[in-house]
Amino acid sequence: PLGACRKSDAAGFRLAGGSGRIGAGRVSPEQNYPNPFNPTTTIRYMLPVSGIVTLKIYDVLGREVATLFEGQQEAGYQSVDWNASHVATGVYFYRVTAIEEENGKTFSAVKKMMLAR
Repeated sequence: PLGACRKSDAAGFRLAGGSGRIGAGRVSPEQNYPNPFNPTTTIRYMLPVSGIVTLKIYDVLGREVATLFEGQQEAGYQSVDWNASHVATGVYFYRVTAIEEENGKTFSAVKKMMLAR
């Protein structure tokens, strides 16, 4: 299941790992591509059910850098592009949070990416 293999990183986030299989009711982010990137990258994730989704970018200190999406999304694969031309070179994290429509359960997953100029 998603998250079976997790590790902590400098900013205190829990990084999603494991086989990439989707656990029931869990959001499943893929690694952004390209990675490293300059200045744009695509973040893709799978929603097993419809719900309220938030996709945010954080720096290594855990400060929010950008909100790329906030709203309702249908089940299935989703993708969002990020143009990071306004931020410094370095490591960033993206967090996808989903609240299921049916039962209100919240699931979240984090991945790391590298902006290299």
